[in-house]
Amino acid sequence: MAFDSRQTKVEKLADITELSGKLSRGKVGDKLMHSVLENDKKTVKDGKLIRESINQGLSCFTPDLMMEQLVKSYSMAKKVFGPTILRLLSNYEPGYIQKNINIPEFQKEIRKNIEENIEKLKDNKLIDSRGNILEKGVELASLILYTEELSNLMPKGILGEKVHKKAAHYGDKMDVKLYKKGDRYKDLAIRDSIKLAVRRSHKELIKEDLRTFERQRKGRISIIYALDASGSMKGAKIDVCKKAGVALAFKALNEKDKVGLIVFGSEVKTAIEPTNDFGMLLKEITKIRASKETNIVKTIEKAIELFPNENITKHLILITDAMPTVGSDPENATIRAISEARNAGITISLIGIKLEPKAKALAERITELGNGRLYVVRDLENMDKIVLEDYYSVL
Repeated sequence: MAFDSRQTKVEKLADITELSGKLSRGKVGDKLMHSVLENDKKTVKDGKLIRESINQGLSCFTPDLMMEQLVKSYSMAKKVFGPTILRLLSNYEPGYIQKNINIPEFQKEIRKNIEENIEKLKDNKLIDSRGNILEKGVELASLILYTEELSNLMPKGILGEKVHKKAAHYGDKMDVKLYKKGDRYKDLAIRDSIKLAVRRSHKELIKEDLRTFERQRKGRISIIYALDASGSMKGAKIDVCKKAGVALAFKALNEKDKVGLIVFGSEVKTAIEPTNDFGMLLKEITKIRASKETNIVKTIEKAIELFPNENITKHLILITDAMPTVGSDPENATIRAISEARNAGITISLIGIKLEPKAKALAERITELGNGRLYVVRDLENMDKIVLEDYYSVL
């Protein structure tokens, strides 16, 4: 369900149409790119493993720790590692592991599979000897994230180009208006001017008869995607939010707009000013890990710093699943930060994931003061469409 700042229900999300462009191979290894695009099963599996470990907030691959957790408490192991990692490393479905983990022979089989799969990651230079993820591992995970999200969006279609109406010397000729001082002679609408002079029975054109074309161009937009990476966001939540960020970056950059990124928890972890470098955005989005608390105030303050001091559309999208929790009075501090952002010409939308009533009430105030839209998300499946819907709302 989605609401704007005046509580107007959005009945239908716009369809997604037109997907074009591709990631430059200069940003990632050609061999990795080729393997992923050719759907090499082993490479794809490795990429999913790396991606999921980052989403779960794991710092490294350690078979001894995983086995210890599995034997001690399967439910805790599933919470820590997530079902995807358990399945890909053990070669068994999580439900099957749960039923048989207390059998000694099965424990040996599981340990062997986990150690072999981790060793393969080392052999492929995706992790180091201690199990830490290497740069090549991040690149592969980013390719998996990119291809999965584009494969997801293509059948849905993506919104076509929207035009931000703004007067300009260049662009398409649109409506005709009265000539005024400063208009360029090359923009004169000769036919319309002559018709008007004839209707007025003028034998020659005079200044009052002149009409000129208005030109329309696509206005410049800078947008910052601010993602809450607090502890409660780990796993599936942060994964769908990453995919939505990739969709936004891909589409906005295709439309010649710029996208920035802020990743926040108790502090701002990552801050990238609006850019047209898709490869960099993709890699930084892939690397996001969930941890600690939620500090929306510092996120807004950082966004004010990152946006260019120019007469362009500046829009911030906040993604969170909780109330701000840092500081003695985080709610009022957040409202003050929103006011500062508005004074800087920034509009603010908020996408709240399964918000509690108190958090939803604050979110309503944030988007009302920020002159943006509030989306309360219960179903994570449509996160990318919601983010793109908000992007087009500012055009």
